[in-house]
Amino acid sequence: MSSAERTRASRERILSAACEVIADVGFEKIRMRMVAEHAGVSTALLHYHFENREKLFAEAMTHSFAHTSTELERDADTVPAAVILARILHSLLPTDPVLRQDWRLWQELWVRALRDETTQRLAVDLYDQLHDWVVQALRRGVDSGEFADCDVDATSTTLLALCDGFGIRLMLGDPRVTVASAQTAMWATAARELKIAPQFPQL
Repeated sequence: MSSAERTRASRERILSAACEVIADVGFEKIRMRMVAEHAGVSTALLHYHFENREKLFAEAMTHSFAHTSTELERDADTVPAAVILARILHSLLPTDPVLRQDWRLWQELWVRALRDETTQRLAVDLYDQLHDWVVQALRRGVDSGEFADCDVDATSTTLLALCDGFGIRLMLGDPRVTVASAQTAMWATAARELKIAPQFPQL
């Protein structure tokens, strides 16, 4: 393994560890030493990659988002746009342990963004990326004729807002909301706008 490859590998290990630690104890309680120990690296190496915990938090959020989007792009050119859109919406809900960890990170981001301008800008930037992700799926369906023409920006904003609302209720364990009911409600909104079948697609 080359030096560059070792550097990338240690950075990835640190970011994965940071996501786990922040999701477990919350940003305000973490210390750089905790992340270094969890990643199995020295504190000096951690500080080599990340100057302070604020920068580590920002990179961890970006890392978490990038990992999810990469997983969903594995066969994006060979499946219908409706399936791509459904996969995105599914991935934006706490539907498995990994995504629940991502949701805990988002909740830490929201709380911190209320009090810190730098974190607020990060949150808005990440929402812009989510928005573009959904918009690309919508445009693909519109361009192919699979979806009816629509205001893709407005539709994306509505769907993301629904994901946030249902996701919070799921994280709280609200008995009135299940993953299935959330997906059904979100897809019904998409179906009305896109003029497609109201059943949530098989993933």
